[in-house]
Order: sequence, then C-alpha cells, then structure tokens
Amino acid sequence: MEACSSRELEARNYLEKHRIMELLNYLTSSLVFYQPDKPREYLVALLERLRIAKMTGVAFPFFMDHSNIVAMFEMMDSSSKGTISFVQYKEALNTLGLCTADEVLKDDGYGITLDKFKLEVNKRTKEIWSAF
Repeated sequence: MEACSSRELEARNYLEKHRIMELLNYLTSSLVFYQPDKPREYLVALLERLRIAKMTGVAFPFFMDHSNIVAMFEMMDSSSKGTISFVQYKEALNTLGLCTADEVLKDDGYGITLDKFKLEVNKRTKEIWSAF
C-alpha cells in the first residue's frame, strides 16, 4: 500500500510541477467553447500555436476574446448596473478555469466593473499559458 501511495504522490507532484491539470482544463474549456468538427486536429493545432508563441514571444492563443468577455459580463450584470458581485466574479473565474474554488481572492467591497473583469481574465489567461 505504501508504494502505491508514494507513486500517487510522485504523480501528483509531477502534474503540479508542470501544471498539467491546468493545461488540460484550459484545453478542454477551449474545446467545449469552439466545438470543432475535428477535435483532435484542433487540439494539436492549439498546442502547436502555444509552442510557437512560447518560442517567438507572439500572443498566446486565447479562446476568450473581447466580445466573449463582454458577453459573459453582461449575462451576469442582468440589471445593467455596470458591475457584478464578487461572488459572480469568482464563480466566472472558476468556470473559466482561471482560479480554483478554494483560491482566496481579495474582496475590496466594491462591485467588479467590466474593465476589472476583462483585465483579470486576460491576466490570468496569459499567466496560465506562459507557464507551459
């Protein structure tokens, strides 16, 4: 039993070190978002774009463009106040795979504006991609 436990710990450490689960989560989110006819080819192309971006310093392949971020924000801001709650903000980041459910985010007591939401989504997406 100890060998299995040690092997599981080794595997978990490897996955964390190389951020494999985050990569798979992001790839899966992108796949579900675009729903390409040829998913394997899409994933290969996405990974190739990621490799090229890493080597050349060009922009990383984001699946959430400006219009998608705005649309998501507007769905959460159903009363058109121009802000969403901190709970909505954290849940959106979690849904996009940009934070974990147990991650501690600082609530400054103010509503989250579209600009802050866009900034955070783009920043966290870039952080995830640049780690691979």
